[in-house]
Amino acid sequence: MNFKEYIESHKVEIYSEIMKYLPVKPPYEHYMIAREYSERQGSYRRPGLLMLCGEMFGAKKSELLLPSAAMQISEDWILIHDDVEDDSEMRRGKPALHKLYGKEIAINAGDAVHLAMWKIVKDYMEKAGAKSGGRFFDYFYNMLQYTVEGQFVETNFIYNTRDLSKATEELYYRIIGSKTCFYSVYGPMQLGAIVAGQDAETLKILQDIGSPAGIAFQITDDILDMMADEKVFGKQKYGDLYEGKLTLIILHAYRHADQHERTKINRIYRKGRAEKNKKEIEFLVNVIEKYGGIDYAKKEAERYGHMAKQAVLRYGSVLPNNRYKDILMSAIEELYMRKK
Repeated sequence: MNFKEYIESHKVEIYSEIMKYLPVKPPYEHYMIAREYSERQGSYRRPGLLMLCGEMFGAKKSELLLPSAAMQISEDWILIHDDVEDDSEMRRGKPALHKLYGKEIAINAGDAVHLAMWKIVKDYMEKAGAKSGGRFFDYFYNMLQYTVEGQFVETNFIYNTRDLSKATEELYYRIIGSKTCFYSVYGPMQLGAIVAGQDAETLKILQDIGSPAGIAFQITDDILDMMADEKVFGKQKYGDLYEGKLTLIILHAYRHADQHERTKINRIYRKGRAEKNKKEIEFLVNVIEKYGGIDYAKKEAERYGHMAKQAVLRYGSVLPNNRYKDILMSAIEELYMRKK
């Protein structure tokens, strides 16, 4: 069984758990809107990693369902708010929530989903007991707090700095260190291990595996933004360029561009999403192609993906010798070899 198959084997149960916390009740329109991103589902990679590592270390599926539901629903409300902040066009293959209902209604829907997440966490804490439940809560809270901090750093650059001459790869890695590495990869892995009662040493091992995997995952996401079919990827092509986001791709191109090109790049990046036109985006794409921005990013994704796989092998004698270890290796590979 590979990681995708593993996710599919648990997805229905996790989704069903989430829906219990997003009831259809008065005011009906409010809850129908709030349910929409959850109903569109998504990859379920984060709850998949949580469930996988929990089972790998001996936790029962019944113990992992509520934590997995909390992990997935956290993504659902964060994406609603992110899409408003970025003025994104699409999410999971359909128009973003604020494009359908307006920003005010979308933010309100995100708040409703956010509340449902904490109710799931509370119910898990009561089920697990004060000690185990409290440990899960503290770690879950810290993960989300660091994620929000990373979102601030990124949003502050997009809306206030708007100058690639003030951006570095270190800034890029700071952003993805929280929003992707911690929140999307090793955080869910560690949460699963926490449910299974694992100690700090195990959590450190999972971070060593998940951190480079998260970097590879995000760089791959940046590449797909430039190259993937919108229908497959589920998001607008060149969305990062329209939104003025930092990626290794644009940073590499900017670093190698001449002064005239840099000036023009910054002039485009100072504009908001709605202000950029197709010709300006084409210019950015051409500069990226000219200086090999995508090829550079591909090499970095492969390098970090290899580091993650080597970490799995390095800790092979420490990780439980069961079928879940092979699925974990499949998960690491899928994170940076994916098509969507």
